[in-house]
Amino acid sequence: MKNKKTNHEVAKGIRKRVFEHCIKNNGGYLSQACSAAEQLAWLYNDILNLGDSTQPMIPEEFSGVPSKDNQNYITGAGYNGPFESSYDRLIIAPAHYALVAYATLIEVGRMAPEALDMFNKDGSSVEMIGAEHSPGMEVHNGTLGVGLSTGAGLAMGRKIKKETGEVCVFMSDGELQEGQVWEALQTCVHHKIDNLWAIVDVNEQQVNGAMKDVMDIGDIANKIESFGAIVTEIDGHNFDELSKAKKINHKDKPLIILAKTSPYQGMKYLKTRFPKLHYVRFKSEEERMNMNNEISTELGISPIEY
Repeated sequence: MKNKKTNHEVAKGIRKRVFEHCIKNNGGYLSQACSAAEQLAWLYNDILNLGDSTQPMIPEEFSGVPSKDNQNYITGAGYNGPFESSYDRLIIAPAHYALVAYATLIEVGRMAPEALDMFNKDGSSVEMIGAEHSPGMEVHNGTLGVGLSTGAGLAMGRKIKKETGEVCVFMSDGELQEGQVWEALQTCVHHKIDNLWAIVDVNEQQVNGAMKDVMDIGDIANKIESFGAIVTEIDGHNFDELSKAKKINHKDKPLIILAKTSPYQGMKYLKTRFPKLHYVRFKSEEERMNMNNEISTELGISPIEY
């Protein structure tokens, strides 16, 4: 039996796969891989009790949206394990992190590397912006800010049914600019939904630049605490801090982990693109070549052939 990868190996593998894909396809969501690789590695490889994948290594094609008239629809939730009461459930709220999530599934052996060849192709379930049929995705979170509400409802239902599995919501900090997040948080506190916890990728970047320039949300931890939830701030690239945060007692309250991260972690060349880091499309063939050479060196791999 092949030895299980370490969290560090998975995180490094995530960055390598996303970087290779972006070089070959003239761009992509690179900074999200920089900031979130450790978090997703830790979630899938370590802390969550997910059970084995129930889906094929090569994802099925898109079979239509869920409806009473379409009984052949699929969801990507099966890549996170079966729907059993003792297993945890993972909601990936920021759908634009899909490429990073797919790379994670591959690194932990839940999906085949060939699946990335299906990325953003017509008829494919391996969507560029993850939907409910995309690998690792359980629901379509629509615009940013919906995921915590989804997780709250799921967690409340599980609590009523006395299921032992928890619900984890992976979020981005830009979502905290949306009012629905705070409504969901208020609901969790009021109904004592303590089988839910969230980890927020606090990379301080969004589609139009740095969050402080687009719409500064101030002291996030203080705001969350004022809503009555348990909150802690950690280094999102440190596995020991991640694990320590998860052990915090939050009886009768949701736990929110603010994982402070760098959008350049492992790819310092991206600093040259600041503040436009959300989606990196190469400005010239020269930039593509320079990025390929410099980041490959930093990642300890040979330049990508394309």
